Amino acid sequence: LLKSAAGRTRMGTPAARVAGLTSPAKAMCAAAAAARTPAVVIVPNDAEVERLTVDARFFLAALEGLSDADVERAVLPFPSHEVDPYRGLKPHFDIASARARALHGIASGTARLLVASAPALLPRLTQPERLMRTALTLTPGQDISPTTLADLFAEAGYTRQDPVDESGEFCVRGGVVDFYPAGAVEPIRLEFVGDTIESIRAYDPATQRSSVPLDQAAIAPLQELPGDPDELDRTATVFEYFSSVRPIVFVSEPDEVHAHGRKLWEQVQASYDEAIEKGQRVARPEELLVDWDTVSAWLEGATALETLALTDDDPRTVHIGCQPAVEFSGRVQDWVEEIRRGRERGDTMILVAHTPGRAERTIELLADYEIFAVPMEHASEAHAASVLVGIGYLSRGFRLPEAQL
Repeated sequence: LLKSAAGRTRMGTPAARVAGLTSPAKAMCAAAAAARTPAVVIVPNDAEVERLTVDARFFLAALEGLSDADVERAVLPFPSHEVDPYRGLKPHFDIASARARALHGIASGTARLLVASAPALLPRLTQPERLMRTALTLTPGQDISPTTLADLFAEAGYTRQDPVDESGEFCVRGGVVDFYPAGAVEPIRLEFVGDTIESIRAYDPATQRSSVPLDQAAIAPLQELPGDPDELDRTATVFEYFSSVRPIVFVSEPDEVHAHGRKLWEQVQASYDEAIEKGQRVARPEELLVDWDTVSAWLEGATALETLALTDDDPRTVHIGCQPAVEFSGRVQDWVEEIRRGRERGDTMILVAHTPGRAERTIELLADYEIFAVPMEHASEAHAASVLVGIGYLSRGFRLPEAQL
């Protein structure tokens, strides 16, 4: 259904501008493109990064049939530091690890879609090769000493702590190495015989008891500037991570993206001037960040994603009639009437529920109003159903009249 709708509306096809899209429809457009080739979406701010990442994961999983674990590796957020480099503050661990994970995903080729905010593009980075040296996949039978692993964890940004019970920690106890990857449900335990990995298991951090055996474990960097804090390598930009990938680049609301990017650059310049006035010895802004004019030049050939569908005779512009779904706020009878009107128009109607329980309850509720709804996986019954019910996370619904969806 989604592939058909994307095709009928020309979502994901090469264009200078795609107009008329609501925010979740932009995510569908980007996911449709990412199904064919790696893609990057630049949004104005970090709130949009989070929202569009969730929506894009839903659509790419649906389009490609990916599992939750696979789609979380394929669609990655790239937020900004959210701190002023001249205020002496460090980025939050979750932000730092998300950025490092995204850069690793791009450099390794595992990322299919990157969602970045405008300010996230400015910080200077370490060279991709340097970052990749802090990543490693481990398997049973592999030869590597616990001491070598400890050095790798430290350079990758892990903190030595015993016991290991929080993300970003590791410890070495004789022939046992524990570490907790960022974003993992449980920490991982490596058991060695000499310098050979004998087993890899997840374990419960509360009881320290091993649970599920694993056939491999991945060490991914937790910081974008690995190595000695006093000798950080800032000789690369985020664009160099894309040099071998050549992704499709989308810019959501270009005017807002440029406004947020320029605002951060001007803010940092002002903070630098203030630090100099106070007699502080600090690095110049251009040593820490890329100026926004350089970023703008990189974005020149990108496809603009815009909500407003203004009149445009440019043949390179794709217009998609997209309407936000009506929100009923508990008015079930009004919702049922909207479903009936949709069926009269010939629309295919999909309801996305967050949990299996909510999906089941929705099907039962609609049955009380003589509306036939079925789970999405029951494709054989789809032709007779008024509503198809799927499970996932979507920030808001929308209607594509042209695709009757």
